[in-house]
Amino acid sequence: MSSENITANLRLTLRVWRQPGAQAPGRFVEYALAAVSPDSSFLEMMDQLNEQLIAKGEVPVEFDHDCREGICGMCSMTINGVPHGPERGTTTCQLHMRHFKDGETITIEPWRARPFPVIRDLVVDRTAFDRIIQAGGFISARTGSAPDANEIPVPKQTADYAMDAAACIGCGACVAACKNGAAMLFVAAKASHLNSLPQGKAEKDRRVLAMVRTMDSEGFGNCTNFAECSAVCPKQITLDHIAHLNRDYLVASVKNFLSKVE
Repeated sequence: MSSENITANLRLTLRVWRQPGAQAPGRFVEYALAAVSPDSSFLEMMDQLNEQLIAKGEVPVEFDHDCREGICGMCSMTINGVPHGPERGTTTCQLHMRHFKDGETITIEPWRARPFPVIRDLVVDRTAFDRIIQAGGFISARTGSAPDANEIPVPKQTADYAMDAAACIGCGACVAACKNGAAMLFVAAKASHLNSLPQGKAEKDRRVLAMVRTMDSEGFGNCTNFAECSAVCPKQITLDHIAHLNRDYLVASVKNFLSKVE
């Protein structure tokens, strides 16, 4: 094989946030890592670092992961100041090391937001999102088995819009990127996904009021339309859904003032 076809391995310096517990102070610790394949994913590189630490008898770096296919939303690292790293529309687990340079220093830290407290190292507590979903991210009616595809006609434009919103994996990158720590893009995606479809319209007003109220009570900040959330979203959810949420919330608030809908 020609040497021109062989991609050289990378030598990296990693500045990793280490925090032994939720109440303990944290700090950045530097590690040197050699022989990193450019074809490996970012999480595989972190595995390599942990193998190196374990071999030395040191405590490995804790980080969230699960499917490693960009679906589950578990991976949550801020890489060089950007949630999920430098590639648009890409989760941390789908980010490959070929996007970094030999000799580069990479800073890795957890999501930074008050509603996402650090548990240990790069792991944060995102149960605030779970409570928002419990407040209204569902349809109460029993749907039974899958209905016939043509039983409830849904215009293709509406179906596509709902599917775009449903692509949200709930990773929390939108919150980590927002200077206000707002969760509007997450809530908007989860609400407009259901509010757009016939099955979800019956509970639209109650859903929006409950989800927004829970979002506020969890300590998330206000949206100021800077669009950092959409820029780092690995599923590229657009701000259109925030506009949809604002419109639905306004209508539901007026209805709730005139006659209780909750």
